[in-house]
Amino acid sequence: MARIRVGLSGWRYGGWRGVFYPPGLVQRRELAFASRHVPTIEINGSHYSLQSPASYATWHDETPDDFIFAVKGPRYLTHMLRFRDDKAIVATANFFASGLLRLGAKLGPILWQFPPTYPFDAAAFDSFLQLLPTDTDEALAFAHRHDTRVKVPWLEPMPRRRLRHAIEVRHPSFLNPAFMRLLRRHHVAWVISDAVADWPYAEDVTTDFLYLRLHGTETLYGGAYRDEALDRWAEKLAAWGAGQEPDDPVRIGPKATRRVSGRDVYCYFDNDKKVQAPYDARRLMDRLAANGAAPGIDTHAPSIEEIA
Repeated sequence: MARIRVGLSGWRYGGWRGVFYPPGLVQRRELAFASRHVPTIEINGSHYSLQSPASYATWHDETPDDFIFAVKGPRYLTHMLRFRDDKAIVATANFFASGLLRLGAKLGPILWQFPPTYPFDAAAFDSFLQLLPTDTDEALAFAHRHDTRVKVPWLEPMPRRRLRHAIEVRHPSFLNPAFMRLLRRHHVAWVISDAVADWPYAEDVTTDFLYLRLHGTETLYGGAYRDEALDRWAEKLAAWGAGQEPDDPVRIGPKATRRVSGRDVYCYFDNDKKVQAPYDARRLMDRLAANGAAPGIDTHAPSIEEIA
């Protein structure tokens, strides 16, 4: 069944302590607390360095049974190597060997974020998209090609599951119908990225799920979303979740022609400055729950005692 999930981009922020996180909550229990407020969170640490199977196991065990993580791909691949040579093969293998498959059924979309200095190159991006494993069997086979930079690889067999990939770009040259065609051919999601920065914005549906990142309204990563904006986002998410499109979508390519009864939607608030993300996420969840677009959302906020 298609589901709309609204969550947070990361959870470990010093400014959240004593505000969103109650005074007295120890840092190691912050994920347990946050995951009782939202049904999904992006893991950002994987973007900056390889994580360990022990960390992924801890994150898995500290969250509710139906929780979903999005995992951010390494910037070593997207910002430095940019998938240009054989080093990228090994680095990709290292990423999949590092433990994210340890999340099991809690592993959601993998986010690949490219920098503003990287323009669209159709051939290069086609090669990159062909490289990405489409399911956990392919990812595990890829992981076996890791090198010694992965000290403790996770190479355990697991039930075969599809892997979902989403691409966030920040160079205007990607506002190109050819890029949308590439994403559709490889069944990869275009990230709808809302920000005050001059990043490309479009609402094209390129696969059977949507991925959104809401980066703030006043500054990059700051500024609470007004009620009117959240009302509009709730309408859009409900339309996408129902397999439709919002009124007057901002599209670069043609409308998706395949009719579906519903789509999974993942929406992450990244306006973490001044502790706005968790509250905006809850406000959007409340709107979705009120109109029946996201059934089963738990509006109960846990106490420290409940997660201690």
